[in-house]
Amino acid sequence: MIVRARVVVTMDGPPIKNGAVVISGNRIVDIGTFPEISGRHSGQELVDLGEQALLPGLINAHCHLDYTCLRGKISPQKSFTDWIRAINTEKAKLSEQDYLASIAEGFAEAKRFGTTTVANLTAFPELIPGVNPPIRTWWFAELIDVRNPSRTGEVVDLAIYAMKRARDSGGGIGFAPHALFTASANLYRRCKEVAQHENILVTTHLAEAREEMSMFHDASGPLYEFLKSVGRDMSDCGHETPFAWFTRIIGAPAGRALPAEWIVAHLNELAESDFELLEGPTRKFHVVHSPRSHGYFTHSRFHFERLRSFGFNICLGTDSLASNEDLSLFAELRAFRRSEPALSSKEILEMVTVNAARALGKPQALGRIRANYFADLIAIPCNGAADAFEEILAFDRPVDWVMVAGKT
Repeated sequence: MIVRARVVVTMDGPPIKNGAVVISGNRIVDIGTFPEISGRHSGQELVDLGEQALLPGLINAHCHLDYTCLRGKISPQKSFTDWIRAINTEKAKLSEQDYLASIAEGFAEAKRFGTTTVANLTAFPELIPGVNPPIRTWWFAELIDVRNPSRTGEVVDLAIYAMKRARDSGGGIGFAPHALFTASANLYRRCKEVAQHENILVTTHLAEAREEMSMFHDASGPLYEFLKSVGRDMSDCGHETPFAWFTRIIGAPAGRALPAEWIVAHLNELAESDFELLEGPTRKFHVVHSPRSHGYFTHSRFHFERLRSFGFNICLGTDSLASNEDLSLFAELRAFRRSEPALSSKEILEMVTVNAARALGKPQALGRIRANYFADLIAIPCNGAADAFEEILAFDRPVDWVMVAGKT
């Protein structure tokens, strides 16, 4: 089919006015102005979107659809540790069916807001085979062994078994050792080994909160006391920053950053010694920032400009609805604009298209409107403003037209 729109935003240069895209199966085969395309592909079915901007489907690089049902249930707490206690209390009330319904609701909401690909961390990988995602999905098994580190091998093996039974959604699978304070060093190492053997991605929460820095660097603070009270081995605390400890346990050489297959969420709390590690001339990992969840927790300012100057690939995600209002990446774009007003609207949009595709290892298939890329597209109203990217960032409603893998 030929899909025509008032403007086609390819992410490969200036938007194409009166543009058109040719779709065959699940792929894009041609792009250009409508007169050019209709001349080269006469006789094809035409879908005329009218006064719309056609753009790549958005990619959410970090979310937890398990907790869609917790929207509005947890008000901002006095501390990050209090929030952990609060979410644990809410989770204890939920059944397996509650989680399945929550995940389904999350997928539907993400799609309504124009997300066509999601990196979803689930704390219940055993549920994955029972879910049929309506959008392209990378499933990350979120793993925790804080209460029983002797079960590390079993935890990883069960996750592998569950994820390999996942329905094909055109995405992939990966591991998500939760965080340094809930996942043991052995769990991180085991995830790294299996991920390298299976050629899959790994993601984790790292250096998110000030209390995490206090715990690892100073062996003090609310998070330290809470985890000590539940029986966690605290011998890894009181020595170095979370980031330094992380690089040590996964075997990153001194002065080198992490391997490129790692996707790191948050990375808010960094010391000058951490920046010395980050600055080295090596492959850079991927960083996901969640602006609205970040604001909910009042975390320290995200080091966007400094990380970008070092060459890190920075993406955006929604995090979970236990700390956010909805799953709209458009809202995340606007929130990020408020914190980084000097950044161009195109550069901000790249964080949920081009950059996120790189993080998921699909820079040649997702995040752009280009020949041979997947036909994952969305359309939003366009009034012909001089800057189409500014118009996209201002969009604040559900999306009416969505295509995933060539299907609307």
